[in-house]
Amino acid sequence: MARKPYDLLFKLLLVGNSGVGKTSLLFRFTEDVFTTTFISTIGIDFKIKTIELHGKKIKLQIWDTAGQERFHTITTSYYRGAVGILLVYDITNGDSFNSISMWLRNIDQHAGNDVEWMLLGNKCDMESKRIIPTSQGKQVAEQHGIRFYETSARANINVEKAFLNLVEDILDKVGRERLPPFIPPVKNNDSHGLKTCKAL
Repeated sequence: MARKPYDLLFKLLLVGNSGVGKTSLLFRFTEDVFTTTFISTIGIDFKIKTIELHGKKIKLQIWDTAGQERFHTITTSYYRGAVGILLVYDITNGDSFNSISMWLRNIDQHAGNDVEWMLLGNKCDMESKRIIPTSQGKQVAEQHGIRFYETSARANINVEKAFLNLVEDILDKVGRERLPPFIPPVKNNDSHGLKTCKAL
């Protein structure tokens, strides 16, 4: 029997309001490209990227979900089987930040209990149009004990770091599940080594 070309398969989801830049983040990470001509995702789309981390070849199946309300019933079924979720808001759009609680309810309702997730404040290259201070994103992340990054698909700021650290957290969880139960899981809210988000 032929050996699989990868060691692990992880399903990741990008969720958040329409227009926050989920598709741009996906294309920046998987193909290292940025374009302003994307149209809104209809329903669901996905891309594949294989990476190597800690000696493991990991195939990432990254699903890009539609943010529009009318597609929510379609996209909720795609939470099943996801091991990682990137919840994205737009730092220049207050509504996208205010919708975080709604997306958190969706994650709680439809995703597995063991899913790893993080919060991304996208479009941080647009500093002059910023509405949501960095401190507010950090506060939400701290409340939930998760990682937080400000990203820019356009300027390629922290995109790869966010995806790779999510995969790292998933790998850590897989490893911890093999340890004796009295060893508590450790969660670090990593903010080190980030590029700063400034208008470029």
